Amino acid sequence: MAYLGNPQNTILVLQKYNFNFQKKFGQNFLIDTHVLDKIISSAGITKDDFVLEIGPGIGTMTQYLCENAREVAAVEIDRNLIPILADTLSEYDNVEVINEDILKLDICALAERKNDGKPIKVVANLPYYITTPIIMGLFESKVPIDSITIMVQKEVADRMQSGPGSKDYGALSLAVQYYAKPEIVANVPPNCFMPRPNVGSAVIRLTRHANPPVEVQDEKLMFALIRASFNQRRKTLANGLNNSPEIHLSKEQIQESILALGVPVNIRGEALTLEQFAQLSNIVKESI
Repeated sequence: MAYLGNPQNTILVLQKYNFNFQKKFGQNFLIDTHVLDKIISSAGITKDDFVLEIGPGIGTMTQYLCENAREVAAVEIDRNLIPILADTLSEYDNVEVINEDILKLDICALAERKNDGKPIKVVANLPYYITTPIIMGLFESKVPIDSITIMVQKEVADRMQSGPGSKDYGALSLAVQYYAKPEIVANVPPNCFMPRPNVGSAVIRLTRHANPPVEVQDEKLMFALIRASFNQRRKTLANGLNNSPEIHLSKEQIQESILALGVPVNIRGEALTLEQFAQLSNIVKESI
């Protein structure tokens, strides 16, 4: 069995298939067995689990997942990788490779078919340009998820777990923390990948909350307020909301809502906690 965590084996496979890395798919293949072990252990994968892997590449992590999980579905957008995956995963009978765009796949139906609708575990080495849409898509589509363990750009991982007042804090921090508890489990230097990316990476585990940590009457409205307040970081919260095409309130209504929250009217959005954004959206909901 040729494990792809070994760089020599990865090179042999790429040469055998004359594979060219696609910049548009942000392809960087992991070539470090320690990192692979860390991902599997952080995700807490057991023989009871059905795992959805996003972007298996040539199957490096997929091999590890197959050995540890009950069943794996690996969703790969790049057609050129499908014959390679058929080869590198040929020894496993508990994996299905799906040649689709994860953003267009009905993951709820997949979870229903493969796991009787019970919560699934998601593992991925995500291309940097598409990290946020994939994570938000997973959370917002109400897919039953236990946890998401992903390799992302280091600064994106920092953003996901940062709190009010820090420069990394923003709409992504709030959205992730509304749905899950984020925890960085490993920092991964560029030399663990082929080809080497220009930036450091991190593995972060997002453990899905059973119930959101705040009570909010209208999720959509809360996220519209969050987006509006971070769209123009240097502006006050009131100006951010006032300039947003998504928020249909007069200047007076906005100011009254902010004061009703019990904070200064000239506060900036980045100073508010998730709880305060939830309260603000409930206040705004009632004033509408």
